[in-house]
Amino acid sequence: MTKSAIITGAGQGIGEGIATRLAKAGYAVAVADINQRTAKKVAKNLKDNGYKAKAYYVDVAHRDEVFDLVQTAVADLGDLAIYVNNAGVAFIDSFVNSNPTDVERLFDVNLKGTYWGIQAAAKQFIKQGKGGRIVNAASLAGVEASALQSAYSASKFGIRGLTQAASKELAKYNITVNAYNPGVVRTPLRDGIDERTAEIKHISVKEQQKNVLTEISLGREATPQDVADVVAWFVSPQAKYITGQSVQVDGGMRYL
Repeated sequence: MTKSAIITGAGQGIGEGIATRLAKAGYAVAVADINQRTAKKVAKNLKDNGYKAKAYYVDVAHRDEVFDLVQTAVADLGDLAIYVNNAGVAFIDSFVNSNPTDVERLFDVNLKGTYWGIQAAAKQFIKQGKGGRIVNAASLAGVEASALQSAYSASKFGIRGLTQAASKELAKYNITVNAYNPGVVRTPLRDGIDERTAEIKHISVKEQQKNVLTEISLGREATPQDVADVVAWFVSPQAKYITGQSVQVDGGMRYL
């Protein structure tokens, strides 16, 4: 029987990289995103390359949509084996000037969306009775908070907390819950971060990007594939004894 993997925010960037990596590993992939156009494009590319995939619309801020996604994807693609809470948003602004609407939307998507995803996936895994793997998108900003990213940092610290709490409760069902902490990954989301940060600091975008590179020991930004490889490891048999952990994928930006 085909096993399925649901990846939220899979229409571009890191999510697309994860979807591609898990499809290559043999999973039927649910490409879930709020952007239907990009989700359909990713799913089509996967199918054109011989993989099983289907696009789904979801706004993870809404619990009912997340639960509907799980039920529909399982009916279409087979028993759920992997759920990746990758969807997320960010904005750059000073703490005191952050817009309440931006703050509330960010927490709804990043923190609540991850909560609903863990909950929906766990219920499906328990129903199936075969265990499962949940992987969450945290961030380096959830290990050491970033200036101009107060709400984003708080949400990512929170996701690490959800990861630990869920791992303790779900272990008895053979469900592991882990997280990845990306550093600088060149994606459309990162482009927006650099542009807004450069604007606030009154420097060019190229200067902003060059300054960040000086903090990375390996001397380059991460690719979506770098992150996808860590997710693939989390869901592999080699990581069956790993749960409640968050792994930095930052090329050596921060050392704990």
